Amino acid sequence: MPTNLEIEYKTLLSMSEYETLRARFSHVKPVRQVNHYFDTTDFQLREKRLALRIRTFKHSAELTLKVPLEVGNMEHNITLPLGEAEQMIADKSLLSALSDISEVCQLIKDANIKLSDVTCIGSLATTRQEYQMPIGLAALDANSYLGMSDFEFELEVDDAERGQADFNAFLAANAIEFRYARSKVVRFLDTLRHQK
Repeated sequence: MPTNLEIEYKTLLSMSEYETLRARFSHVKPVRQVNHYFDTTDFQLREKRLALRIRTFKHSAELTLKVPLEVGNMEHNITLPLGEAEQMIADKSLLSALSDISEVCQLIKDANIKLSDVTCIGSLATTRQEYQMPIGLAALDANSYLGMSDFEFELEVDDAERGQADFNAFLAANAIEFRYARSKVVRFLDTLRHQK
């Protein structure tokens, strides 16, 4: 199962900041992706700081479990056929998987969470413009979820200390005010909890 160490810096953007950066990213074709989040109804994965999603694109899908580390997250990724991913989302269950997702399932079981309790709790749609800059992989996102919308800029880097400095310099060079951005799944879950 492929893994990836994710070290990223991000900020929420005002509408005007988003439009400014969108002009800078105009050479990048926007891609729509939808994160379908899975947890138990009482948020046991979130309690253990785990994040589980199936991300769907126009012709493909990927299941990702994020496990926190001291710096960043370890992402466990499994590519899924789109039809199978859509079936799992419709069934709201990992148990309907045809692909081998046993390693992700084992990590969930190791956290003392029953697979049968894990269900799809909702979705967040993103229109993303992403490209590799000299300072890291940059992503400009417009997100919509649960009747809400927000905008963010992310920079994924290999080196945490250098990445932080490059991120801060990019914000300053583009007159962007830093606004702390929790992860998409945390923003989604907080909104979901407030709507219940």
